[in-house]
Amino acid sequence: MNLYAVKAIYIFEMSRFFRTFMQSFISPVISTSLYFVVFGAAIGSRIDTVGGVSYGAFIVPGLIMLSVMTQATSNASFGIYFPKFIGTINELLSAPVSFFEIVLGYVGAAATKALFIGTVILVTAHFFVDITIAHPLAVVAFLLLTCLSFALLGFILGIWAQSFDQVQLIPLLVITPLVFLGGSFYSVTMLPPVWQTVTMFNPVFYLISGFRWAFFGMADVPIGVSLLAISLFTGACLAVIWWIFKTGWRLKS
Repeated sequence: MNLYAVKAIYIFEMSRFFRTFMQSFISPVISTSLYFVVFGAAIGSRIDTVGGVSYGAFIVPGLIMLSVMTQATSNASFGIYFPKFIGTINELLSAPVSFFEIVLGYVGAAATKALFIGTVILVTAHFFVDITIAHPLAVVAFLLLTCLSFALLGFILGIWAQSFDQVQLIPLLVITPLVFLGGSFYSVTMLPPVWQTVTMFNPVFYLISGFRWAFFGMADVPIGVSLLAISLFTGACLAVIWWIFKTGWRLKS
C-alpha cells in the first residue's frame, strides 16, 4: 500500500478543515445549544421521560447522528467533487495510486471531521443534561461505523454530482429529513401504528435506535438488527465505489 499517497490526500483534506477550525467548532456548539433550548426546554417541559430517560438526554444520540451523518456526507462529497471540478482528478487517476488508497484518504479525512463534530456535540450536551453512557465501547463503534459509512456515501455522491447544487442536494433534501423522521427526537412507540410501520422502512431509524441503545441500553429494535443494517449499508457503498473505479463512471468522462 502507498501510505505516502494516503497520507498526502488525508493531510490535504484535513488542512481545509483546520483553515475553518473555529467555524467547524463553534457551529455545532451553537446548533446543539439551540436544539436543547427548543426541544429540551420547550418540548421537554411537556414530556417528562421516554423509556425512563429524561427527554433532554433522550435526544442526545439523535442530535449526534444528525450532525455526523450530514457532515460526513457533505465533507466527503465536496472533497472528491472539487478535484473533478478543477480537473486535478485526472492527475490523481494517472498517479501510481490505487482506488483503495484514494478512497482511504478522502473517506478517512471526511470520517475524521464528522467524528470530531460528534465528539464536540457530546461534550456540549453534558453542559445541558446529565448523561450516563451504558455501553461506551458500543458508542464508539457505532459512531465510527456511521462516520465511515456516510463518508463512503458522500464519496459516491461527489462522483455522481455534476454541479455544486447536486453536492448539497442529497444531505439537505434526503439525509436530514430521514434523520428527523427516524426517531431522532422521539421514540417510534409514540407514533400511531401506521406511522410506526412507515418508520420501519427508514434505514436511518435502525442506526439511531442502535446508537441510543449504546447510550441508555434501550432501543426500538433489537441491537442485532441495527448492526446488520449499518453493515449492509457500508457493504453496499463499498460495492458501488468498487464498480465506479472499475468502470470509470463519471471519472473518465
